[in-house]
Order: sequence, then C-alpha cells, then structure tokens
Amino acid sequence: MLFNFFGLTLYNAFPDGVQLKGSPLLAPFICVRVVTRGDFAQLVRRNVQRNLKRCTAAGLENFMIEVVTDKAVGLPPDRRVREVVVPPSYRTKTGALFKSRALQYCLEDDVNMLGDNDWVVHLDEETLLTDNAIRGILNFVLDGKHPFGQGLITYANEDVVNWVTTLADSFRVADDMGKLRLQFTMFHRPLFSWKGSYVVTQVRFAAIFSIRRNNLRLLN
Repeated sequence: MLFNFFGLTLYNAFPDGVQLKGSPLLAPFICVRVVTRGDFAQLVRRNVQRNLKRCTAAGLENFMIEVVTDKAVGLPPDRRVREVVVPPSYRTKTGALFKSRALQYCLEDDVNMLGDNDWVVHLDEETLLTDNAIRGILNFVLDGKHPFGQGLITYANEDVVNWVTTLADSFRVADDMGKLRLQFTMFHRPLFSWKGSYVVTQVRFAAIFSIRRNNLRLLN
C-alpha cells in the first residue's frame, strides 16, 4: 500500500503524452515478439496487422513483428512479419513449459535471427500498442542505460466483454502506475513483482535475467 501510494504521488502517473527524444532512424533493431498457443488465430492475425500499422504510422523504421506459436495461425506474407511455430517435439534443457518454452525456442541458434544488441518487446496475443507506448520503447532503447524495461498495460480500451473481470484488472493497472513504477524508477529492480507482458529486453540478456542486477526501470 505504501509503495502504491508513494508511486502514485511522487511520479506523474498520467502524463499528457510521451515526447520522442531521438530519431527513430537511429534506434537499434526492435522485434515485437508475440507469444500465443495459436487457439485464436483470427485474433492474432487482426492484432498483428493493427500493431504493424501503428508502428509504421508512429515512425518506427528498424523493426519486425514475430509471432511465436504452438499452432500455425496463417499470417499473411509481409517482410516485417515472421511466424515461428514451435515443434511439438521441442524440449528445453530445464524442462520449461508454455510461454517460457516458446521464448526459449526463439533463442536457439538455428531459430534466432537477432543480434546481441537488438531489442525484443514481449507481448501477449491480445495486447495492442499505442503511439505513446512506441515512443516510450524508442526512448528506452535509444537511452540504452538498462537492458530490461517494463511498460504500463491498460484494459477495457475497447469493447468490454465482462465487467467483473475488467474491474478486477483495474487493480493491475493501479499496481503498474504506483508500486511497479516506484520500484523500477527508484530502485531499478523488481522488489515485489513484474508482469510477463510488455517487457522490453536486449537480446544478449534475454536468457540470463537475474533480479539481483541493478538494471531495471519502468518505461515512460
């Protein structure tokens, strides 16, 4: 409660807009990586196209969208879009399952297409980017001070399917704006928690993340 209170009062939780601090042309390569089981192929295809248009309209130049899925979703051909299907026979060295298994598959030498200095934006299949989010990501990677970042996720931005679950999700937004913002901005580490989506990671650190490193902050 104290961290939430001070996070909401010490920092601006409702900025008017994110100002770009550098040219998108100078930004390193960014891979927007979406992890899905592939059960809702139409949703994935629709959101990939929406995020692709949003990134292009926001001025993002050096980027691609990569969908990692257990089942093929049939993405239309596009030079900026890549679909990676995880083979059923694939096993990680640690026996990781579900999303961790899919993310590890992307890091295998014969699958990974990214360089050590590139960046990955991890999203869930239902997550949609905004102009402010894209500017925040660009500012973060252009700054280059921290190899990990966590962004704010809001809910009920479009049609509300279930009011009960939507209201429950509002607590997660409050956590992002207060507790998570304070712990990352002031201490640069996840003292309490962090989410599995909207995580920005430099590729060379993707597989060796440790909470002991003093290298985290919340994206603005």
